[in-house]
Amino acid sequence: MRLALDAARAAAAAGEVPVGAVLVHDGRIVATAGNAPRDLHDPTAHAEMRVIRDAAKLLGRDRLEDCDLWVTLEPCAMCAGAIAHARIARLYYGAADPKGGAVEHGPRFFSQPTCHHRPEVYPGIGEGEAAGLLRDFFRDRRG
Repeated sequence: MRLALDAARAAAAAGEVPVGAVLVHDGRIVATAGNAPRDLHDPTAHAEMRVIRDAAKLLGRDRLEDCDLWVTLEPCAMCAGAIAHARIARLYYGAADPKGGAVEHGPRFFSQPTCHHRPEVYPGIGEGEAAGLLRDFFRDRRG
């Protein structure tokens, strides 16, 4: 989670919402990224989407069933869908997101009957630090 938090800090420094993600395969870090929708002019450039894309390309496959995803914020519906389609084995995330999250909030994506793959989910890892990054980012924006 430390590397995901570092990626979130880098995203914040670039003016992006501070969310970071790391994808791990066999104990080895395969991809790390922060949010970059503004920089990349891509509304799908969430940290999770970026590491899933990078890892799939690096590993040469679309199924990441033996991989773990570490992310600083509860994934949104788009990212939860990508996690399910990639067949990621385990999801570890930091801060809960009552407004935009889709794992334990909102649509609870992995609980839906139309979801064909459900990763093991471990919430609250590094939650205080992840939530603090987000709180500070938005407080500074509101000034």
